[in-house]
Amino acid sequence: MSTRSTQPVPIESLDVAAYEIPTDAPESDGTLAWDSTTMVVVSAHAGDRTGLGYTYAGPGAATVISSKLAGVVTGEDALFPAARWAKMQHAVRNLGKPGLVATAISAVDIALWDLRARLLDEPLTVALGAVHDGTPVYGSGGFTSYDNATLAAQLSGWAEAGIPRVKMKVGRDPDADSGRVDAARKAIGDDVQLFVDANGAYTRKQARLWAQRYADSGIVWFEEPVSSDDLTGLHQLVDFGPPGLDIAAGEYGYHLPYFHQMLEAGAVDCLQADVTRALGITGVLRVAALCDARTIDLSLHCAPQISAHVGTAIWHLRHLEYFHDHVRIEGMAFDGVLSPKSGVLYPDHRSPGHGLTLKSGDLEQYRVA
Repeated sequence: MSTRSTQPVPIESLDVAAYEIPTDAPESDGTLAWDSTTMVVVSAHAGDRTGLGYTYAGPGAATVISSKLAGVVTGEDALFPAARWAKMQHAVRNLGKPGLVATAISAVDIALWDLRARLLDEPLTVALGAVHDGTPVYGSGGFTSYDNATLAAQLSGWAEAGIPRVKMKVGRDPDADSGRVDAARKAIGDDVQLFVDANGAYTRKQARLWAQRYADSGIVWFEEPVSSDDLTGLHQLVDFGPPGLDIAAGEYGYHLPYFHQMLEAGAVDCLQADVTRALGITGVLRVAALCDARTIDLSLHCAPQISAHVGTAIWHLRHLEYFHDHVRIEGMAFDGVLSPKSGVLYPDHRSPGHGLTLKSGDLEQYRVA
């Protein structure tokens, strides 16, 4: 065994930066519209290695990292990221962990796992104890701001690239949704699965009505038909919705109690979790354990370049959201990005850590913190 694996390796410093990157077109879903996405990137240094982590959150997450979390982990052993994670939980007690603070912890935790793997010269998927070779994806975008031609072009592009499942946004203009679904189905054909995501736009009764309509159109995944805070409404759809239409939610979960409550309520057929929100890799692996205990699948939400590695370590993995904005941003931000092969992201076992390197010069024009 190498000395690097047996001797403590103190974390020397954390660097953090935030970048606000415009979308390539106006975007909206059932409840929100946006024209930019902010990425917060952490670089953790120890020995002669640097680990990279990131989250999608406001610039305030960078302030939490530099003012609070950097001091918690600096000087501690880089070989034990889970121990650093536990210490960060205690340190933020008075800040209010769910929300922005959880995203900050997530970015640091991802960086520390990457750093550990690089110090030990092993791929992150190996460090996490992979049970799968790769992580299946579904193409995601289909914004309500798109006209039908743009919607059809995006979804058919994923289908032609070999991704066997795609998702579109619904709920902003219900009168238009039947036509949009028809356009999507025509574009992708009958052999590609079609998912819809309402982002909590419907009332309970509207959601039950649309659940039947979507099922009749061959749709198999209905995400956040009502607010993810409405566990009773979600449970009603799980119990009384059309057979073959899975109800999904969980992308806005920031810590374990949220996911425990959602599962206890029987609110989903498939749980979702976001590694850049739910307290990082260490947090999401604990969410996965909650799913394992109930033999329920977990679907990872966005951030494909890190989620691809984490997904290989999740026993009851369903798939990963290959989200248009994040695919584009991560391609701009990093060298070493993965591309799907027949609808699966396969981590590169030749590279230590997650294999990404930051293109800081390319991003500098977008820096806001």
